[in-house]
Amino acid sequence: MSNATKTTILGAAALGLLLAASPAESQDRWGVELRGGGGVAAQDIGTPEVSYANFGFEGTVRYRFQPHLAVYAGWDWISFRPDDGLEGIEDDFEETGYAFGLRFEHPFSGETGEGPAYWLRAGGTYDHVEVEGEEGEIVADSGHGLGWEAGAGVSLGLGDTWRLTPGVRYRSLSRDVTVGALEIPLDLDYFLFEVGFARTF
Repeated sequence: MSNATKTTILGAAALGLLLAASPAESQDRWGVELRGGGGVAAQDIGTPEVSYANFGFEGTVRYRFQPHLAVYAGWDWISFRPDDGLEGIEDDFEETGYAFGLRFEHPFSGETGEGPAYWLRAGGTYDHVEVEGEEGEIVADSGHGLGWEAGAGVSLGLGDTWRLTPGVRYRSLSRDVTVGALEIPLDLDYFLFEVGFARTF
């Protein structure tokens, strides 16, 4: 099954859930969120000698179709900087692309949108990896492929429409990049520790 076919199936499934569900309350049905933070590897990549740290940010839009359940989609960017080079290559590399899935948020007590709440999200990614040279030029591109993510955190009110949403996500993506005659398999499995700001309307 091709990546395009998988993406179409996942998109159709998400749309089906949206259309089949009973409508949520009309107030605060839409939301936008910006997240940023750093991460640590769940495993080494490239060779066992390589370790890395990263920084990234993400912007998403979500639509709440149940009192506690929303569908989300957005764009993300994560920069990786291997300490010792990757397979002898000193270049930085970046994972960029799209995230989509379902987000569940439920207050610890009281009604939705009132007081502290916890959130969970899970879905897919459609990302690619770009290897950059010393002057920032792109020297290799893996092409887009499907990965997955899952996350959890808390949601804290900052007024009527704004919320602070710190949390952690686990993300996984496997792609191959070719630099010159060298093909490098990349298994990107990592945790992102982030702080987010969300606004509902």
